[in-house]
Amino acid sequence: MKTVCRSFTPICLLVFVAWSASLAQGTGGMDGIWKLIPDKSAQVVYYDGLQLNIHTQPARLQLTQQWQARFPRVDSMDLSLDGKSSLFPVNTRIWPTEVFMGVSMAPGSNEKASAQWLIPGKVLRVEETYKVLVSQGATDIHTTSTYTLSEDGQTLTLNVQRDSRAFDPLTYVFYKEGNKHACYMTLTDNWKVKSGLSENAFLLSLQGLANSDAPQLYFLYPDNYDYRETPAMFDFYQHHQGYSFEKLNSMAEALSRFRGSVKGYIIWDRNVRTSLNVAFTLAGLEKAVIITEDMLPLVEKAGLPAITDLRGKFTGMNDAAIYAWAYDHYWERCNKNYVVWMGGVTGDQMMPGIADFGISKGAFFTDLSTDPKDTVEYALAGKIFSHMPALSMVMGWHSYAKDLERNYVTLASHYGLRVEGLNTFPNLSFSSKTPTSPGFTFSNHHNLIPGKDYTPQKKVYIACVQTDGLGLGAWGKPGRGSIPYAWEVTINWQWMAPVMLEYYYTSATANDYFFGSLSGPGYMYPKAIPRQMLPSVIKLADTIMRKLDINVFETMDYSEGSTVVGNTELPRYIVDDYYKYMPEAIGFMNGYAPAYTFYSEKGRPFISYDYYLDENRPEKDAVADLKELAFLNKQRPYFLLLHVREWNNIDRVKNILDQMGANVEVLPLDVFLKMAGTQPTFETRFESPR
Repeated sequence: MKTVCRSFTPICLLVFVAWSASLAQGTGGMDGIWKLIPDKSAQVVYYDGLQLNIHTQPARLQLTQQWQARFPRVDSMDLSLDGKSSLFPVNTRIWPTEVFMGVSMAPGSNEKASAQWLIPGKVLRVEETYKVLVSQGATDIHTTSTYTLSEDGQTLTLNVQRDSRAFDPLTYVFYKEGNKHACYMTLTDNWKVKSGLSENAFLLSLQGLANSDAPQLYFLYPDNYDYRETPAMFDFYQHHQGYSFEKLNSMAEALSRFRGSVKGYIIWDRNVRTSLNVAFTLAGLEKAVIITEDMLPLVEKAGLPAITDLRGKFTGMNDAAIYAWAYDHYWERCNKNYVVWMGGVTGDQMMPGIADFGISKGAFFTDLSTDPKDTVEYALAGKIFSHMPALSMVMGWHSYAKDLERNYVTLASHYGLRVEGLNTFPNLSFSSKTPTSPGFTFSNHHNLIPGKDYTPQKKVYIACVQTDGLGLGAWGKPGRGSIPYAWEVTINWQWMAPVMLEYYYTSATANDYFFGSLSGPGYMYPKAIPRQMLPSVIKLADTIMRKLDINVFETMDYSEGSTVVGNTELPRYIVDDYYKYMPEAIGFMNGYAPAYTFYSEKGRPFISYDYYLDENRPEKDAVADLKELAFLNKQRPYFLLLHVREWNNIDRVKNILDQMGANVEVLPLDVFLKMAGTQPTFETRFESPR
């Protein structure tokens, strides 16, 4: 490679010398290609970016600096490692730090540079002096540049202070090519079919394509979105996972960045809401982005070809007919291990947070009714399920306008499939591609001490349990850690979104205790699962639980209706199977609203919820309810398993429990189950044989 000996800008010289000194220290963490992160750096004017290639040789170092543009400017510097000041001939006038300022390097002059470690291998100060030409003649610039290598070695932070610009130091941040780097955007809080949904649908389709092979694009969701932790996870990826992120500010910028992942575009019909789900299916199969007609200039400028235009294609057709058409045309090409139910809110809105994942997997999208009364849609839903392998994933949620949660989960369970809600689940194409931190192991906050006596006293014992999954509800609200609290873990996240679980495990307090759910390795109803399949379902759930250091499991069955209008109890054979195939579980919980299956075997209780704390229940009424339960269950100890609806905050729960009186104690869930198994005062009850 030809070496151009000229004065480098302070940024590049700083990196170069930093690398030489770090080699002397044996760090070796700077060797390679480094790319600028624009949104974390001072603006680079005229050029598209800055790339550094740092290479080591015995006693010498070489840095190639590429100012990126259509015709990139490439310069190289070769420097001795003796630590003495060096002179570099200047042979070009371009001062690339800011080409639109009237500042010119002085060809024929020399630049003088020296470097000194402030913290060996970590922080370096570089002093530089060079001549420039301005309109009033020649003058010298003195620069002090400080370079810091991040703790994880993922980024270089360069702080540059010139004596001519002491009032405004410049900061540049680089990420190392091949290291953890991604882009991010903020989605708009508009999910209306006739307005903001089109932009979000486009971006979600692009995200699914960009993340098909690697995690490259992350979205921050609105503050009032169902999953509240996208900002917290964003911080976790940066500060615990070592990711660097670059902000994208527009659809055009995002498409330009990931143009290589896109093969074309699909136009969906805003007048036929269901056409968007057809478009989502085809987007994954054809590697296409989804647009509305107003976005045609965007995709045409990017040179994308049209894949199909769905405008007018489904006019006058009902959902059953549209999905039957989509099934006939696309199902055979789809990934049979996943299907996406894009349900949830209906009418003039859609919140397709799971769309990126479904597109990345090439899945079929639908929101067919799973209510048997809707015979045509129900039959097609069953047909789809019947062609999926056992224990495949049903992603998303049922349509609030068509059927009930219990219809949806019952039909999926009938085919041995596991539901993973919700349709609003964000960034799964990203998080499914990111492993946990090196050396990280899942460690629960167990409270049981071997050899300790857990004989209960004559008290009312309460365990607070939040179900409906992590990411919803009270985790990020004030009060967490003030009382013992148990949190439902969606155990499929162990392989589907492990970093999300790492975030929760890492941020848990000593009062936060995790348990597994729900009936299987995913949301299932055990009575609806074919009986011969149930052991394998439980075994798989048990395997995942052990990886997550979880030893309590929760079941629920609404396949025969809810607590009020159906039968939620479990027959003996199902309870026996959980004991048999989860041999290390210390106990089991059952239900959602109050349920009535109770059992205990060798100190391992199977206990149902006795109270459901609705977030809208006035505190005084909730206190009265709990006191009445304590009055009706006169024998002491009384074990009251309290299901806390996720939208309650912990301060509210604590305030309610504080009004229960002196003979009431709130226990960690594992201690609660241990005591309940030691002295089970509940009566054994199963579903009556039929």
